[in-house]
Amino acid sequence: MEKRTDAKRVLDAVARGGLVRAHETKVRGVHTHVLTRLVREGKLERASRGWYRLPLPGYQMTEHHGLVLAATAAPKGVVCLISALQFHEIGTQLPRRVWMALPRGARTPAIEYPPVRAVHVSGEAFTAGVEEHTIEGREVRIYDVAKTVVDCFKFRNTIGMDVALEALNEGWRERKFKMADVAEYARICRVWNVMRPYLEAIAS
Repeated sequence: MEKRTDAKRVLDAVARGGLVRAHETKVRGVHTHVLTRLVREGKLERASRGWYRLPLPGYQMTEHHGLVLAATAAPKGVVCLISALQFHEIGTQLPRRVWMALPRGARTPAIEYPPVRAVHVSGEAFTAGVEEHTIEGREVRIYDVAKTVVDCFKFRNTIGMDVALEALNEGWRERKFKMADVAEYARICRVWNVMRPYLEAIAS
């Protein structure tokens, strides 16, 4: 017989973390049919495959909900490139997917929503410039502005040089990064020679 406390344990976990994963509840000894029943009763709703949250308005969804889902599905990943630009309110790009940096060899999370576009990075180029932001009760790893700008140059052939230049010029104009930080990340990511003339132009 299902324990009535199982439902309470699930709801408490969602209230604390914003989202709960079916696999996590199974590990805690709660059968997945408890989740099914809670959805049927309207106490939970399915956020994506294997992920559940409180139904609105109980769940305080933000404009960055897609980042939360992607980060929860790939906890080792870091939100990067166009998605990080949007989070930091730089540029005019509206990403149709969540861009995430993953360690080399890591699999791109297979989730229905949001679609995830992964770039694989290793070493200090992956670990440098990571910030942790609490969104909807979850910790989401996002590159800081300076690292994001440098990454745009590193992956310019993927996202477009126009995006990289827009990020650099707007970020500098709004004083959202320090030139020294960009120069440091540019050397770490081995794009110093590419970025140097643009940095000298905006700093002159």
